[in-house]
Amino acid sequence: MDDDRLNRSNGDRPIEGEDPSYSPLAMERAVREPRLSDFVLPVGLFLATVATTLWAGAYAARSNPREGPVQFLLNDPAALLTGLPFAGTLLGILVTHEFGHYLLSRIHRVPTSLPLFIPGPPHFIGTFGAIIRMRGPILSRKALFDIGVAGPIAGFVVAIVALVIGLQLSRVVTNEAVYGLHLGEPLLLQFVSWLVLGPLPDGYDVVLHPVGFAAWFGLFVTSLNLIPIGQLDGGHVAYALWGPRQRTVALAVLPFLLALGFMPGGWPGWFLWAGMAGLVGLGHPPVRDPEAALGQTRIWVGWGALAIFVLTFAPVPFSVY
Repeated sequence: MDDDRLNRSNGDRPIEGEDPSYSPLAMERAVREPRLSDFVLPVGLFLATVATTLWAGAYAARSNPREGPVQFLLNDPAALLTGLPFAGTLLGILVTHEFGHYLLSRIHRVPTSLPLFIPGPPHFIGTFGAIIRMRGPILSRKALFDIGVAGPIAGFVVAIVALVIGLQLSRVVTNEAVYGLHLGEPLLLQFVSWLVLGPLPDGYDVVLHPVGFAAWFGLFVTSLNLIPIGQLDGGHVAYALWGPRQRTVALAVLPFLLALGFMPGGWPGWFLWAGMAGLVGLGHPPVRDPEAALGQTRIWVGWGALAIFVLTFAPVPFSVY
């Protein structure tokens, strides 16, 4: 889209040939006039996700490992309450993350939906996360930065608090007592664990409390979202900071993810993320004012987001032994 099409000297009326839904007037109306249907689907999906995450948390704490999730629920429906520590913590992190995006979208008057949570099977965490649908483009460089960075930072703060609490409730056991799924240990987890539990003796490991596991997953989601690719939060932030050079950064990150998947003991999930990046696109759409100054505060916040990515990134997030 050339610059002439973005010059609103005609009273905010859409220029001939331009999609009228992208005019400032149309975007203002989209922000100001929510309909009942805008609330029904988000609330319904959220309630379904509450149920599935409760189910996942309770199922993970079951005493009979041979029992399937449906049989578990039918045998003791009241056991769902045992999933509350996990579900409450995980949803607290995800809700905070998504409403960080939503509130900044409202502040910058970018039309957007309420967060749409995606329920999932109870075999692991009970959800596939959440998305927010933008009903118009983000035209401002500052708005792009603020909306992109708000979610990860907000969710990160809640995850850190939950991690400290979760580690205090966790158990230190011998390695012989640990089997099955092993979680990767990003730098931040190692540091907070050292602060809360102290140095672990050789031959010992930590079995995370459900609150701690939910916090770990919150950190994992934060790191994934901050990968500087395309339409991910990290892509928004990187483009706002570096403009078209964001694509160069993304091109460097892609082989790094593939290498992590190929290395011995690597996580195959990185192939999926690399494939999704290739399908959706590595680059980021342009903004209307690419030369607008972000200001020193936003630049420092952007570098802080990069630090959060480094500290929460686990090269091998899952392994089994």
